[in-house]
Amino acid sequence: MELKSKSLSLAITIVSVAIPVLVASLFFLPRPNLHLGFDIHILPLFHAVLNGATAVLLLASLYFIRNGFVKAHKVTNIISIVLSAVFLISYVTYHSIAPSTLYGDLNHDGVLDITEKNLAGSVRYIYYLLLLSHILLAAVIVPLVLFAALYAFQNNFVKHKRLARVTWPLWFYVSITGVIVYIMISPFY
Repeated sequence: MELKSKSLSLAITIVSVAIPVLVASLFFLPRPNLHLGFDIHILPLFHAVLNGATAVLLLASLYFIRNGFVKAHKVTNIISIVLSAVFLISYVTYHSIAPSTLYGDLNHDGVLDITEKNLAGSVRYIYYLLLLSHILLAAVIVPLVLFAALYAFQNNFVKHKRLARVTWPLWFYVSITGVIVYIMISPFY
């Protein structure tokens, strides 16, 4: 059992490092000119829906565990992890082919001129602060979620509970801010 646990811990560590590296590389790699047969600008809305659904499931998960519904707690967390994985795949797909969107870019030319900056005002700084906290915590949350799930599946509920007390609020914050960031940037797609 110890070898299996070490192997799983190593796999979680590798995934937890690989995901942020992959996401960060998206902003430096050239974007191919692909046509997927649909308007890819619908994907950010899809991402917001996934984040919103995850937030709702996390609330349900908390309710279930506090009221002794362990199986429902487990199912909602598994669904949350699956939705997060779907989000990650779609997010990487979208950002690997779509041009970046600037907050305040009203004419969609990829340049934020002085007029657009003035119109966006200080809300732009709030947006970027939320976005930055969302991105940083999204990277942090991956190993926390995966280790919390691992401890639960190993029936190590002492470690699971201790880690979940940190993981749950961070994961919930990432989910909620994902929706808020989408709402704020959506006029500029």
